Amino acid sequence: MKPQLFLYDTPDGVVAFSTTRHGGVSKGNYASLNINGYCGDAKEDVAENRRLLCMSLNLSDESRLVIPHQTHGTTVLTVDKTFLSLDEEQRQQRLEGIDAVITNVPQICIGVSTADCIPIIIYDAVHHAAAAIHAGWRGTVARIVKKAVAALQAAYGSQPTELQAWIGPGISLRNFEVGQEVYDQFAEAGFQMERIAMKYEKWHIDLPMCNRMQLEEAGVPLQSIRQMAVCTYDQTDDFFSARRLGINSGRIYTGVILQ
Repeated sequence: MKPQLFLYDTPDGVVAFSTTRHGGVSKGNYASLNINGYCGDAKEDVAENRRLLCMSLNLSDESRLVIPHQTHGTTVLTVDKTFLSLDEEQRQQRLEGIDAVITNVPQICIGVSTADCIPIIIYDAVHHAAAAIHAGWRGTVARIVKKAVAALQAAYGSQPTELQAWIGPGISLRNFEVGQEVYDQFAEAGFQMERIAMKYEKWHIDLPMCNRMQLEEAGVPLQSIRQMAVCTYDQTDDFFSARRLGINSGRIYTGVILQ
């Protein structure tokens, strides 16, 4: 049994991917490749899926697989040698409430978990550094992508014009129906509503577009931003969707490894 991964078209020296639902041991709405331990899956299945994923990625052990506990905030964690020197309990404490991760350490997999929210990978080839970002609607409104770009600048001297970005599988505008209160939060936060919203019976918002626009606003060149044309809500045979399967279901893991 081998995890089936969607690999992004990245330059030499970096690997970026999203997990699919295939190649693991989890059951039911977690079937089969779920590595997230915060969504109600059986612990032994999560552990086995993590082992299988590490083998597939040629990681020496599971301590090199970083999985934050996300809370729809905007806190960015730097994974450095100090973090890697912590024991497992200390690491878990540091990973609590983290929605974006950055690193320049090779052979470490940093990533985020999603199931309709938008995962974003950013790579700086000049400074050989990367970020993995979880952008649900709350994180998007709070501009977590722009904060992650700023964190890369502060930590590694990354220049936005030199960055490359990949927007992973997430819910599409057609399926992301929201209440008036959510629409109002985007409007009050200064988003161009004519570009990101459409009225059906209720408002719908284009989360991938929102985050693409944030990357552009942060200075990332348009030609350096790539978007995966997958709606998780429509494609639940291959990708997890909390809106379609319920919150007690698996999560996609979108990760990046510097080589």
